[in-house]
Amino acid sequence: MRLLLVRHGETSANVDYVLDTAVPGTGLTPLGERQAAALPAALADEDIEAVYASTLIRTQLTAAPLAAARGLDVLVRGGIRELSAGDLEMAPGDSEQGRLYMRTAFAWAAGDTALRMPGGESGAEALGRYDAVIAEAAGSGAGTVAMVSHGAAIRMWTAARADNVDVPFAAAHPLRNTGVVVLEGSPSDGWKALSWAGAAVDPAGEGGPAGEALDVRGRPLGAGGQPSGAAGRPDAE
Repeated sequence: MRLLLVRHGETSANVDYVLDTAVPGTGLTPLGERQAAALPAALADEDIEAVYASTLIRTQLTAAPLAAARGLDVLVRGGIRELSAGDLEMAPGDSEQGRLYMRTAFAWAAGDTALRMPGGESGAEALGRYDAVIAEAAGSGAGTVAMVSHGAAIRMWTAARADNVDVPFAAAHPLRNTGVVVLEGSPSDGWKALSWAGAAVDPAGEGGPAGEALDVRGRPLGAGGQPSGAAGRPDAE
């Protein structure tokens, strides 16, 4: 299956740069509406047979023009919603709470799936629900599927599941609104990322989901086992 993971259009929470992960969430800004309207043309070369969106309003509004252009219904699934921020909900993305959110997400991608977001879900729960929707799509027999989801969820899931995307790559490559990650594969055979926001994905240095080692707070370790800095720009919403 060819899998297109699409981040939703711009929201007011994006403009305010806060963690907004609860259902139903905010709608789209005027710019976000224009971004959604541009998706059918941007994906015109893709033979999309199914369009999914999360239970958050912004993904459904983003998916609607694409689905309408293909004569498809939007399939709404809670499993591809944003990673729940729990106690960190509505925290500024550039605060320590915002950085903790992303460190936790990337620690999940690195394999520490028992770790729990403060007041929220664990990595096992987040990956499990996301995997279930993708397995459903793969089982449908569709050749190409578009899923309109969320920045942190897409980056975490891709780093955990794509053979050629590791944690350092996903941490260093935030997705802009309506940015697309294109993958090919299946739940049984694994996944390979073909492009990330329009650019080809180079093979990860070590391959697999683990990437480089993380410290106990989920931060990538540099030479000598010292933390190398924050694990990427928070873009959950």
